[in-house]
Amino acid sequence: QVQLVESGGGLVQAGGSLRLSCAASGGTFGDYTMGWFRLAPGKEREFVAAISRIGATTNYADSVKGRFTISRAITKNTLYLQMNSLKPEDTAVYYCSAGDQAQPLLSGTYDYWGQGTQVTVSS
Repeated sequence: QVQLVESGGGLVQAGGSLRLSCAASGGTFGDYTMGWFRLAPGKEREFVAAISRIGATTNYADSVKGRFTISRAITKNTLYLQMNSLKPEDTAVYYCSAGDQAQPLLSGTYDYWGQGTQVTVSS
Protein backbone atom coordinates (compact mmCIF):
# COMPACT_ATOMS: atom_id res chain seq x y z
CA GLN A 1 0.00 0.00 0.00
CA VAL A 2 1.44 3.33 -1.09
CA GLN A 3 0.89 6.43 0.99
CA LEU A 4 1.16 9.87 -0.58
CA VAL A 5 1.37 13.13 1.37
CA GLU A 6 1.31 16.48 -0.42
CA SER A 7 2.69 19.72 0.94
CA GLY A 8 3.66 23.17 -0.25
CA GLY A 9 0.29 24.67 -1.07
CA GLY A 10 -0.73 28.13 0.07
CA LEU A 11 -1.88 31.58 -0.91
CA VAL A 12 0.09 33.45 -3.55
CA GLN A 13 -0.48 36.49 -5.74
CA ALA A 14 -0.93 36.16 -9.47
CA GLY A 15 2.44 35.89 -11.16
CA GLY A 16 3.99 34.21 -8.16
CA SER A 17 5.42 30.73 -7.68
CA LEU A 18 4.90 27.71 -5.49
CA ARG A 19 6.53 24.30 -5.32
CA LEU A 20 4.39 21.36 -4.32
CA SER A 21 5.94 18.21 -2.91
CA CYS A 22 4.52 14.71 -2.59
CA ALA A 23 6.25 12.30 -0.22
CA ALA A 24 5.68 8.64 -1.06
CA SER A 25 6.04 5.67 1.25
CA GLY A 26 5.03 2.03 1.42
CA GLY A 27 6.16 1.05 -2.04
CA THR A 28 9.02 1.21 -4.51
CA PHE A 29 8.81 4.76 -5.79
CA GLY A 30 10.46 4.00 -9.08
CA ASP A 31 7.79 1.42 -9.96
CA TYR A 32 5.08 4.03 -10.39
CA THR A 33 4.00 6.56 -12.92
CA MET A 34 3.26 9.71 -10.92
CA GLY A 35 0.78 12.44 -11.63
CA TRP A 36 -0.64 15.72 -10.40
CA PHE A 37 -4.34 16.48 -10.74
CA ARG A 38 -6.40 19.37 -9.45
CA LEU A 39 -9.97 19.98 -8.41
CA ALA A 40 -11.50 23.44 -8.40
CA PRO A 41 -14.92 24.30 -6.97
CA GLY A 42 -17.68 23.52 -9.41
CA LYS A 43 -15.34 21.77 -11.82
CA GLU A 44 -14.31 18.20 -12.55
CA ARG A 45 -10.94 16.82 -11.54
CA GLU A 46 -8.38 17.94 -14.11
CA PHE A 47 -5.09 16.46 -15.23
CA VAL A 48 -2.13 18.76 -14.60
CA ALA A 49 1.09 16.83 -15.21
CA ALA A 50 2.57 13.33 -15.14
CA ILE A 51 6.02 11.77 -15.13
CA SER A 52 7.14 8.27 -16.05
CA ARG A 53 8.81 5.79 -13.72
CA ILE A 54 12.37 6.99 -14.23
CA GLY A 55 11.42 10.51 -15.23
CA ALA A 56 12.29 10.15 -18.89
CA THR A 57 8.85 11.24 -20.08
CA THR A 58 6.63 14.07 -18.89
CA ASN A 59 3.15 15.18 -19.90
CA TYR A 60 1.42 18.49 -19.23
CA ALA A 61 -2.03 19.92 -19.63
CA ASP A 62 -2.07 22.68 -22.24
CA SER A 63 -3.21 25.14 -19.58
CA VAL A 64 0.01 24.75 -17.57
CA LYS A 65 2.56 23.97 -20.29
CA GLY A 66 5.53 26.32 -20.06
CA ARG A 67 4.61 27.41 -16.52
CA PHE A 68 4.65 24.18 -14.48
CA THR A 69 7.41 21.59 -14.22
CA ILE A 70 7.00 18.09 -12.81
CA SER A 71 10.00 16.21 -11.47
CA ARG A 72 10.84 13.34 -9.17
CA ALA A 73 13.71 12.56 -6.82
CA ILE A 74 13.97 8.78 -6.78
CA THR A 75 16.40 8.68 -3.85
CA LYS A 76 14.08 10.88 -1.77
CA ASN A 77 10.82 9.14 -2.79
CA THR A 78 9.45 12.57 -3.58
CA LEU A 79 7.48 14.07 -6.45
CA TYR A 80 7.52 17.80 -7.16
CA LEU A 81 5.48 20.32 -9.08
CA GLN A 82 7.14 23.68 -9.63
CA MET A 83 4.47 26.21 -10.48
CA ASN A 84 5.50 29.57 -11.93
CA SER A 85 3.52 32.49 -13.34
CA LEU A 86 0.51 31.41 -11.37
CA LYS A 87 -2.93 32.63 -12.42
CA PRO A 88 -6.18 32.88 -10.47
CA GLU A 89 -7.56 30.03 -12.58
CA ASP A 90 -4.89 27.76 -11.10
CA THR A 91 -6.72 27.94 -7.78
CA ALA A 92 -7.64 24.40 -6.76
CA VAL A 93 -6.85 21.50 -4.48
CA TYR A 94 -3.87 19.70 -5.98
CA TYR A 95 -3.60 15.93 -5.65
CA CYS A 96 -0.62 13.65 -6.09
CA SER A 97 -1.27 10.21 -7.58
CA ALA A 98 0.60 7.00 -8.33
CA GLY A 99 -0.08 4.00 -10.54
CA ASP A 100 1.99 1.09 -11.73
CA GLN A 101 -0.07 0.72 -14.93
CA ALA A 102 -1.36 4.28 -15.17
CA GLN A 103 -2.11 6.00 -18.43
CA PRO A 104 -0.61 9.38 -17.56
CA LEU A 105 -3.54 11.62 -18.44
CA LEU A 106 -6.33 9.40 -17.11
CA SER A 107 -7.14 9.81 -13.41
CA GLY A 108 -9.09 6.55 -13.30
CA THR A 109 -5.96 4.54 -14.07
CA TYR A 110 -4.08 5.67 -10.96
CA ASP A 111 -4.16 3.45 -7.90
CA TYR A 112 -3.15 5.75 -5.05
CA TRP A 113 -3.99 9.32 -4.12
CA GLY A 114 -2.88 11.83 -1.54
CA GLN A 115 -5.17 13.98 0.57
CA GLY A 116 -4.55 17.11 -1.47
CA THR A 117 -3.06 20.53 -0.82
CA GLN A 118 -4.87 23.83 -1.41
CA VAL A 119 -3.42 26.36 -3.82
CA THR A 120 -5.06 29.77 -3.92
CA VAL A 121 -3.95 32.44 -6.38
CA SER A 122 -5.23 35.94 -5.77
CA SER A 123 -5.63 38.50 -8.54
